[in-house]
Amino acid sequence: MTERSKSDCTTTSAGPQGQELDLLTGSDAVKVILLGDSAVGKSKLVERFLLDGYRPHQLSTYALTLYRYTHKAPDGHEIPVDFWDTAGQERFNSMHPSYYYKAHACIMVFDVTRKITYKNLEKWYTELQEYCQGIPTIVVANKIDIDYKVTSKNFAFASKRKLPFFFVSASDGTNVVKVFSSAILAGEKRKLTPKDDFYNDVLDLLGEIGTDLKADGEDNPLDNN
Repeated sequence: MTERSKSDCTTTSAGPQGQELDLLTGSDAVKVILLGDSAVGKSKLVERFLLDGYRPHQLSTYALTLYRYTHKAPDGHEIPVDFWDTAGQERFNSMHPSYYYKAHACIMVFDVTRKITYKNLEKWYTELQEYCQGIPTIVVANKIDIDYKVTSKNFAFASKRKLPFFFVSASDGTNVVKVFSSAILAGEKRKLTPKDDFYNDVLDLLGEIGTDLKADGEDNPLDNN
């Protein structure tokens, strides 16, 4: 299992808003954002990856939750990571542009028990590309523990766009470490690679990652539920 460690952060500006601004702008970490409809389990997935006892930073002024973390890569080097969660912004069907600013990777989540969350992936992906064109993106189908039969269905959204796809469960941990570790490594690659070489390098990296990418099938298999 990938070794994981938690790190604390310090703030210097006086007042809650100043402290929040320091958290947003004072980091040189790999920035991984989570996208998807409300209540698909984005926060639960982050918390499952970070394990119990981790206390996130609730940035109420900016309507987001920031998880600051240090990841140990397979070769042993440490990667500082900031996970950004939406804290309810998605209820307005759009994210503030600052949410996407300098993002290095994205984990896009839908709930296998609610077909509308799958349909809305198109909306989220379009907005993501508007602000972060070419960003490494991993699509995850969450809550498979409710009905594991869903893993036999084809979800064409990811395969049509050649995006890595995983079935996951925040409840029992299925594929959670694999998803987040993959996103961190792809995000680090985007952060460190010159723009001209980035796209091909990330495709190579993601191609080496064992995913549960499905072949093209129904556009919306959840319609059959």
